Amino acid sequence: MPDKQVPTIAGQSFEDLKKTNDHEAEYWSARDLQSLLGYGQWRRFEDAVERAITSCEQSGNKPDHHFAGAGKMVELGSGSVREVEDYHLSRFACYLIAQNGDPRKPEIASAQKYFAVQARRQELTDQLMADRERLELRKQTSEEFKALSGAAQQAGVQNRMFGIFHDAGYKGLYGGLGGEEIKTRKGIPSRENLMDRMNATELAANQFRMTQTRDKLAREGIRDQQQAIRAHQEVGKEVRDAIERIGGTPPEHIPAAEHIKEVEKRIKTSTPKLELDEKDAGGLLGEAADKGK
Repeated sequence: MPDKQVPTIAGQSFEDLKKTNDHEAEYWSARDLQSLLGYGQWRRFEDAVERAITSCEQSGNKPDHHFAGAGKMVELGSGSVREVEDYHLSRFACYLIAQNGDPRKPEIASAQKYFAVQARRQELTDQLMADRERLELRKQTSEEFKALSGAAQQAGVQNRMFGIFHDAGYKGLYGGLGGEEIKTRKGIPSRENLMDRMNATELAANQFRMTQTRDKLAREGIRDQQQAIRAHQEVGKEVRDAIERIGGTPPEHIPAAEHIKEVEKRIKTSTPKLELDEKDAGGLLGEAADKGK
């Protein structure tokens, strides 16, 4: 990494301030980091440290492995020395402090960029990744539904026939079942939107059905209502046939998924786990953390 990306103070970089403890684990002094991150007052910097400790715990890691209370001898103006409060910090602790620091400080912004590259972590659990994938697919299918409705209107489908037009696509893809019949089969209440209860695989199949139908209507210049309805059902059946050829599960056999609103709520309230590798998870204890298990 170019040196200009590494936070520095008085010619010393973050890596220059690194020390090694009795466990042969790397650590940083909070007092040294305070200056590096642009804090003039210990009290304000300690607030960021406390927030980082909370983040460490919420992320599923042990604060004791990354934040250790310590004292540091400092020289006073009179030439005497006294002990002040300090912390020994792991690399991960430094990362969390930067993430919880004052974003208005250019030093904090610089440190955040540095740790975005340096921190060894996995911020998204498999569940959160799956949730975000499904939510994104749901948003895409919603937009595609609107686009297909516009294309159907241009192809001559009247407003009062939109329900029949869209149902034709479902019938082709779901082996003859219309939207309400699919809900009944899957135990979905009639008042709910069918696509809100589709998992990612089912959403992707329906999105493909809609995009291909829209392209077909435009490509073939269809301007007849009944022809547009037939085209939609034909495309749905082609997608179904492709699923069967590759050994996929017919969509009518895919169980109803959790309502998309619950997924969205979970994403908004979730705290990403930070899954560290063994070296980082040990923090200030280094290899001794594994021996103590």
